[in-house]
Amino acid sequence: MYEGIKHFHVLTVAISVLMLTLRYAFIMANSTLGERKFFKVFPHVNDTLLLLSGISLIFITGFIPFTPAAPWLTEKLMCVLAYIALGFFAIKLGKNKLIRSFAFFGALGWLAMAGKIAVTKAPVFF
Repeated sequence: MYEGIKHFHVLTVAISVLMLTLRYAFIMANSTLGERKFFKVFPHVNDTLLLLSGISLIFITGFIPFTPAAPWLTEKLMCVLAYIALGFFAIKLGKNKLIRSFAFFGALGWLAMAGKIAVTKAPVFF
């Protein structure tokens, strides 16, 4: 059961990155494809499944964030929050393409850090 949920979690992460990348590419190309209903609704559905699979993994593994037992998970969650904030800035709040680009690549950087922490289970910052 753990392996299945873990793989589903990783799949939803990959879909989340794909959707962010597609929406960013549509914005950079001045395309209206990103305004279709699918690209506005599906990322929210996927992110909900991502959150639910993450919560399931917390219950299955017993790693609890914000406790001394799992400082790596706390850091991973902080990286994910930075990814979400920068992704939102890249898609919605960026005033021009340069700022959107910095936010997009910053979001990918924070996600890469979250992935590194998840794989190694070693906190980086604390």
